[in-house]
Amino acid sequence: MNVEMNVEMNVEKKVALFVDVQNIYYTVRQAYSANFNYTAFWNQATQNRQVIKAYAYAIDRSDPQQINFQKIIHNIGFEIKLKPYIQRSDGSAKGDWDVGITIDMLEAAETADVIVLASGDGDFDLVIKKIQEKYRIPVEVYGVPSLTADSLIKAASVYTPIEESLLMRPKRS
Repeated sequence: MNVEMNVEMNVEKKVALFVDVQNIYYTVRQAYSANFNYTAFWNQATQNRQVIKAYAYAIDRSDPQQINFQKIIHNIGFEIKLKPYIQRSDGSAKGDWDVGITIDMLEAAETADVIVLASGDGDFDLVIKKIQEKYRIPVEVYGVPSLTADSLIKAASVYTPIEESLLMRPKRS
C-alpha cells in the first residue's frame, strides 16, 4: 500500500448534524420519561468525524428553562435555529421546522460525507431518499424506536435507536 492511499483512508469524514428538537423532546419524554442526552448524541454521531454543520431546530417560547437549554446545546456545538411559537385563535399551536430542516439537509449534502438526523418524523423519508439518490452519501437517523415512522427507518442508511445510552434520567432526591 502506498503512502498516498494510506493518508486518504485516514481522512475524517465530514458530518452534518440535524436535530428536530421538538420531536426528540416529546418522543423521548413519552417513551422513557427522560431527556435526550445531547452530549452523548454529539459524541456518538461525530466520533472520528469532522463536524461541518450542526443545527438544532426549536420553537422559541423565550422562557428561562428553554433559554438555559439553548445555552447548553450551543456550548456542545450546535447552532440553534428558532421559530416563534404561534398560538392560533382556535387554541392549537404551530411551530414546524420540517421545511427548514429539509432545505438545510439538502444544502449540507453538497459538502458533507454523512448526514445525521435526529427525528422520528416520517416526513423526512423523502429528503433522505433524495440525498442518497442525488449525492450518494449515507443518511443516519436517530429516533425513539416505538415512535419513529417505519418509512424513516427504512429510508435511513443507518438507523440508531435512542435508548438508555442516549438518555438523561431525572435525578431522584
